[in-house]
Amino acid sequence: MLINSSVPAHGKRVVQEHLLFLLQNCNSVNALVQIHTQVLLNGLSHKNIIIAKLLSFYIASGHLQHAHHLFAKMDNPTTTVWNHVIRGYARSHMPWKSLQCYSHMLSTEAQPDGFTYSSLLSACVRGGLEREGEQVHATVLVKGYCSNVFVDTSLINFYARHGGVQRARHVFDDMGERNVVSWNSILAGYVRCGDFDGARRVFDAMPCKNVVSWTTMVAGCSQNGKCRQALSLFGEMRRARVELDQVALVAALSACAELGDLKLGRWIHWYVQQWFIGRDQQPSVRLNNALIHMYASCGIIHEAYQVFVKMPWKSTVSWTSMIMAFAKQGLGKEALDLFKTMLSAGGVRPDAITFIGVLCACSHAGFVEEGRQIFASIKHTWGINPRIKHYGCMVDLLSRAGFLDEARGLIETMPLKPNDALWGALLGGCRIHKNSDLASQVENKLVPELSSDQTAGYLVLLSNIYAFGERWQDVITVRQKMIEMGVKKPPGRSWIQINGVVHNFVAGDMTHKHSYFIYDILSDVTKQANLEGYEPEINVFLDVEE
Repeated sequence: MLINSSVPAHGKRVVQEHLLFLLQNCNSVNALVQIHTQVLLNGLSHKNIIIAKLLSFYIASGHLQHAHHLFAKMDNPTTTVWNHVIRGYARSHMPWKSLQCYSHMLSTEAQPDGFTYSSLLSACVRGGLEREGEQVHATVLVKGYCSNVFVDTSLINFYARHGGVQRARHVFDDMGERNVVSWNSILAGYVRCGDFDGARRVFDAMPCKNVVSWTTMVAGCSQNGKCRQALSLFGEMRRARVELDQVALVAALSACAELGDLKLGRWIHWYVQQWFIGRDQQPSVRLNNALIHMYASCGIIHEAYQVFVKMPWKSTVSWTSMIMAFAKQGLGKEALDLFKTMLSAGGVRPDAITFIGVLCACSHAGFVEEGRQIFASIKHTWGINPRIKHYGCMVDLLSRAGFLDEARGLIETMPLKPNDALWGALLGGCRIHKNSDLASQVENKLVPELSSDQTAGYLVLLSNIYAFGERWQDVITVRQKMIEMGVKKPPGRSWIQINGVVHNFVAGDMTHKHSYFIYDILSDVTKQANLEGYEPEINVFLDVEE
């Protein structure tokens, strides 16, 4: 309970103790402001112990302006107080102010210590202050703090981001004492620069691993396309009985989405329900978004939607992920309805990626007029400059629907330089609507700008368009061009998960140990399809599938 009026001097000691007790149990900014008011009313603003506590709470709650005003009125702040302020700015959106505070500190009686230099280095990392960080390092060497484990760990973080992992490794190797945070810092440095062999050596050499160590490896592999390694490490993490944090779960779900590993993805969902919801804790929005993405990537739209509707709060990414999920499954109406619900719900704004999903949905569903209106609204209503992908979606929509001249006009008048995806979308429309004349014009725009690696699929598509139009001389010309360029279309790769094992295969693949039985079943399926009247679409150009 707060004191409502000032008290006599002989009672100030009791008041001071009471206010310190209240500060220790403070759990809101409103209560903090009330305590601050009592400090002023009772003439205790000269008591550094109380002011330091107030300052610490203001900084921890992110109210740096209040903290700055309080700090400015203090007489001879101690090193601890200076460190609070420097650390607060280092963690804020104004990290350079830490260096300004440090410069001011040097003109006072307070002496910087290891915590001061650690916070300064953190500020340099956050603010990208490379030259200033090197100056701090020089001061650390002069002042003799180079054997301080906290300072050395901050130096590792700094050089891992701004000087290269080798400089960070040099600091690490010179450390006389290391803790798990030091090991995690150098591990993160290797992961950040993409040296996963080096990261694995550090990881294996760690005398003690914690959840951050495991998560750094799992997330690093997942974010850099090493999804199988990520899930292998995640399995090791489970077997080591390390508590799975939300960062590791998000990383593993991303890898499951990439590989189509629905079995593990379902297990993670079960774990989230048992561990978080069972303890009356809400999973983070990011974790729910990862679940939506995993289910959508595996084609299980119903379960993705169930996760979505149960979320107590949805971010723009949540809405966008679900819209994208509907769009990729060809559920254009559902995607557009959800987009309209998003706009009417309030609290979130669609971003550039949201509009890619909506336009993609319009393209797959053939909603031309809706697509036109939404594309126009991107800039005029929402103030977003359309990107190349927005133009690509719009060209694809118009091309699929047969508005080839409009699609071509959009490409030729857009303010960005069109890429091969846009011309390719128009070429795809030419195939659908058998327009070989426009296709030959697209060829002149597209093929000269592509490398041989990029050209294969487009040349195959172009050849088939000419063949449908019975332009056999052009077919021969395209085929000759492919031979001269040494172009060969890479085969499409598919995969399926059976009993927890993901099997990869390509057309005509005989490498699988059960190839004989697979082709035997395929033959039976083909015969049954033919009996039911299925007529396959056969490409006429060298039996190459598009």
